[in-house]
Amino acid sequence: MIKNYLTIAWRSLTKNRVFSFINTFGLAIGLACCMLISGYLYQELTYDTYSANADQLYRVNLTTLGNGTSDTYPVVDIAVGEGMKNAFPEIEAETRLASNQQVFIENGPKQFKETNIVRADANFLQVFSIPLIDGDANSCLKDPSSMVVTKEMAKKYFGTVNVVGKSLLVAKQPFKITGVIDKVPDNSHFHADAFLSMITFTANARQTWSNVNFYTYLQLRKGADPKKLEKQFPQLVAKYVVPEIQNDMGISLAEAQKSVNTFLFTLQPIKDIHLYSHTKFEKEANGDINYVYIFGALAAFILVLACINFTNLSTAASAKRSKEVGIRKVLGSLKSSLVSQFLTESVLLTTLAMAFALGLVYVLLPYFNDLSGKQITIRFYLSATAIVVELLVALVVGVLAGIYPAFFISSFKILSVLKGNGSSDVKTSRSMLRSGLIVFQFAISTGFIIATFVVYQQLNYMQNKKLGYDKEQVLVLNDTYTLQNNLEPFKNKLLQDNRVVNATISSDVPVKIADGTQIYLKSSASDSQHSEIHANIYHIDETYLPTMGMKMAAGRNFMPASPADSAGVIVNETAVKDLGITGDPIGRTIVRSGQHAFNIVGVVKDFHYSSAKEKIAPLMMLYGHSNGAMMVKVKVADVHGLITDMKQTWDSFNPGSPFSYNFLDDQFAHLYVAEGRTGKIFTSFAVLAVIIASLGLFGLSAFSIRQRVKEIGIRKVLGASSGSITGMLSAQFLKLVALAIIIAMPLTWFAMHKWLQEFAYRIDIQWWVFAAAGAMALGVAFITVSFQSVKAALANPVKSLRSE
Repeated sequence: MIKNYLTIAWRSLTKNRVFSFINTFGLAIGLACCMLISGYLYQELTYDTYSANADQLYRVNLTTLGNGTSDTYPVVDIAVGEGMKNAFPEIEAETRLASNQQVFIENGPKQFKETNIVRADANFLQVFSIPLIDGDANSCLKDPSSMVVTKEMAKKYFGTVNVVGKSLLVAKQPFKITGVIDKVPDNSHFHADAFLSMITFTANARQTWSNVNFYTYLQLRKGADPKKLEKQFPQLVAKYVVPEIQNDMGISLAEAQKSVNTFLFTLQPIKDIHLYSHTKFEKEANGDINYVYIFGALAAFILVLACINFTNLSTAASAKRSKEVGIRKVLGSLKSSLVSQFLTESVLLTTLAMAFALGLVYVLLPYFNDLSGKQITIRFYLSATAIVVELLVALVVGVLAGIYPAFFISSFKILSVLKGNGSSDVKTSRSMLRSGLIVFQFAISTGFIIATFVVYQQLNYMQNKKLGYDKEQVLVLNDTYTLQNNLEPFKNKLLQDNRVVNATISSDVPVKIADGTQIYLKSSASDSQHSEIHANIYHIDETYLPTMGMKMAAGRNFMPASPADSAGVIVNETAVKDLGITGDPIGRTIVRSGQHAFNIVGVVKDFHYSSAKEKIAPLMMLYGHSNGAMMVKVKVADVHGLITDMKQTWDSFNPGSPFSYNFLDDQFAHLYVAEGRTGKIFTSFAVLAVIIASLGLFGLSAFSIRQRVKEIGIRKVLGASSGSITGMLSAQFLKLVALAIIIAMPLTWFAMHKWLQEFAYRIDIQWWVFAAAGAMALGVAFITVSFQSVKAALANPVKSLRSE
């Protein structure tokens, strides 16, 4: 019986090649999208689950409240982890991680700049279940100046993985390799090429609680309630943090005790970090649960569109098989056997589509990896488990998509179909179901088009928004600290080149996360109510502001001849506002952590020193070199030639050290990688949705017109023009598309309005976006339908009427 079903199904599919291709291709696109996104979702939703103790691991975060705002940090002070473990028996273990700055690592003549080196406690690898392929996990990071490297790094410096016992110079300091790991798992919120023993750096450090430096993790005992544990943290704040703040800020005990309510330690499950944590100080750029929802929803929509095509075309094509159904019923076929037959055809088609989808996945995977930022391989889809799941999906989709056509076709009345009236049951233009499905398809397609316009408008707005500084033609020279005493002579040499407009020594680039501190204003009777606030810190020289094209709102720039500027500060307009300063801010005194007092000498106009997704935060600029980088403003067409000359100058002052540079506008563009990726996602899915919807509309219009061939012939004989016939045939479908556009507009406006709320600075959605998207949808539909309509209108009516 099954063999007979399959034979008939195959004959039917090969006989109706056009409909079979449209169904197969449409389903394959939908299935391929779901398969690609399943890989993305699997990686996103399994982040940080590799540890044997993942359900018991939590990161300690710090939230500070003040002046109506809050700041959350994923890092806490050096003593917090151990202090919490000693205070609460619910905590089984604590461990810390700290990032190193970029460092040079050497092994004889081999010297490389490494950007992913971290410091870790002795038990870190054990807590996170990262196995060693060589070395003792219990002691590999226990001793000072010990390190664990990845297999890749071992081969990079030594050409082999057998490196335990060997040494590397890390920033000129020798470290002994005591262990080798394969790598940190890809689905981890942190990665590292080497782990340096934490004790090397903290052996004699002061054990404080009120600063932010270390990623600190707690392993709770099984059954411990993290919420109950959190409620006990304020007692630690009162015991350790309050005295430090009182001493550090030079304030009264009563004022410091307010920190119990404004200095909050919280616990975050490590499995939530990747998708739910978006602080400025994350170890790495995290994902976003919203993108998981977006990807999943878009994949579901694409698959639904493909299934709609199948249902529409299968139902529409049923008229061609009405006599077959009637004859089989006369010969004794039961309705159940007919349903089984047509479901078999459906499942066979989805199985073929799944095979085709695998081919599409193989072709599209590199593009999808670039789009999603993942490294999914084709092996993920060819594992035994994946193949079983794919076959089950083909079966389920085949049954769900084919169940309505199967019951519909098998329900034809024998006398009606044998008299040739079966087609009356399936006239496409009068089918409420098929009309509704067309509306649904084009509503989704139009929504994707509108969303694509909005995303790219917002991205363009952020990239072209006035920043308060000039990012164009600014070269950032890295690692200038290696110049040591030659730093100023190197800068002066560059300034002698007439292609160089200006230069400043500072590693505080306007697109880079700045250091932060708590500050408050020394009170004055004229001030409005204010409180301690958090401010970011830049260290700049006197050429920073002119080099970056920043403007002063009040006061002056730093002057090298002014000794008072060592205790001076330039603040931005937001800092003046948040500190509650009224009147002239120049000369007012700011106190920062450590009871360091600074007099305001100038106020710089607000400029964006982070993404436009965030509001401009308070900023204080201190006078003094931050010599890790140099920014050089240039004015020349031949930038490559200038860079070549700069490298020669660098080599003359700093032989042996690599010359590294990048452009400030490139760093700025990197701020919006996620938004650019969103734009590409919507563009890709908009194209797919339009293709699938057009395929369905093409098939339905072809069938509808075929059903009306004799009507068209009669109209032409009676004098109807080809244009009027084309308009008549197109109008019924274009009306449905117009209805879809009307439905899509308010729904998409609401969705994109919610998305835009994530941005502190955002566009207003313009009316023309909806008009353009609607015109595009109507245009695609008209081209799709008119192809068939024109063909039918130009046909010779004699051929369609000669059988009458």
